[in-house]
Amino acid sequence: MSSGLAAATLNGASLTLKAAPFNKGGSLYVPLSALTSAFGWTVRWERDPDAAQLVAQDGASLRLPVARGKHPADMKPVEQAAKRFKLGGKSFDAQVVTVSLLHPDVRLDTVLAGDRIGKVEELGSMAKRTKAKVAINGTFFDAYTDSDYKAPYGYIAGSGKLKKNSSGDKRATFLYGADQLAEIVPGLSFMDRFDQGAVEGAVQAGPRLVANGKVALDIVGEGFKDPKILTNGGARSALGITRDHRLILLTTSGATIPQLAEIMKQAGAWQAMNLDGGASSGLWMDGKYLTKPGRLLSNALVVRVG
Repeated sequence: MSSGLAAATLNGASLTLKAAPFNKGGSLYVPLSALTSAFGWTVRWERDPDAAQLVAQDGASLRLPVARGKHPADMKPVEQAAKRFKLGGKSFDAQVVTVSLLHPDVRLDTVLAGDRIGKVEELGSMAKRTKAKVAINGTFFDAYTDSDYKAPYGYIAGSGKLKKNSSGDKRATFLYGADQLAEIVPGLSFMDRFDQGAVEGAVQAGPRLVANGKVALDIVGEGFKDPKILTNGGARSALGITRDHRLILLTTSGATIPQLAEIMKQAGAWQAMNLDGGASSGLWMDGKYLTKPGRLLSNALVVRVG
């Protein structure tokens, strides 16, 4: 099989391909039909997220994101903008970072303060020591205890390992695989997904804000009782996923959770969830704060490029 030729050889037999393979960024792209025919795979297409599950004859499967339109390598890996969102008669200024998850140079990771559960650290420090281009605050944690041990709340996973367990927690969980296929799932389904071996990293916070392009809130159902989440406005951090596999990282101030959900919908999120907020809300990019947290943090979600 060669780049630019719509022909290949398999076990000495000649094959005609539906399209010519091409080389992009050191990877050879071939028609999926050629692979399914040659190896006896079946394909199950998924709408949300936009993915293809390849199933071998022995039942083994591989789930991959589907890229449509412009090739991911031709897109900017990370873009940043200050945006204003209008909801009724009120405006919200926000910092927005958009990450092309399928760009070959982009990798996500989760970082623990001091590389240990219970420690706290500056968001910028976590970003710098892990050579991240972008960092945003992650899960909730016990920020108000007098103890030196500041326990994080919720699942945290990274490099395919479970860094923090949270058995029975219902809150929305962001997860991604080694191929950068990202999703938001209910907390009660997370361990099933993790045990399947397809989770590279995850952070749990919540509540979910957007599902399938529509505002979708079940704040009490996810187990929240604090007025800071139920009714009050405040500084907020959120993440969203678009239909074309881009990750939206956003910070704003003065918003209630329903308002934040509308903001994420306007920002283009197909799926979205809330992260820790208040004094924890922070967004860092290229060596400086876009939004500076008012406290040391327990953990972060980071983006590396290159």
